[in-house]
Amino acid sequence: MAYTLNNPAGKVVDGIIKDLSNLLAVAVVDINSGMSLASHSNSPTINPDTAAAYNTEVVKQKQKAMSALKLQGETIDDILVTMSNQLHLLKLTDAGTKFIYLVVNARDTNLAIAREVLRSHVAQLN
Repeated sequence: MAYTLNNPAGKVVDGIIKDLSNLLAVAVVDINSGMSLASHSNSPTINPDTAAAYNTEVVKQKQKAMSALKLQGETIDDILVTMSNQLHLLKLTDAGTKFIYLVVNARDTNLAIAREVLRSHVAQLN
């Protein structure tokens, strides 16, 4: 999916690309539908729109687990999936209705910086 700067999701994607130019992929995802609102990929093997749907299920399952465990007052801040060569970060909005999906190279990216970049941009989606 291409992104346009005319909507908040497109502005977020553009800002993250500027802040993390070596990212592999990024998407802003609506949790209710599982659809990307804006996305970008620098990798021919990563389709962030397809990943958005699957990662929406990860978020929903974690929310169900939290409910089953009666973790009242807790919300998901982010979800990190570490792979041998990649980091996949899911950063949820405060309202829990959207998330930013980010894929970076594990060896080339500082996790703390990536998390800070997402934290600084997710507020635009609230």
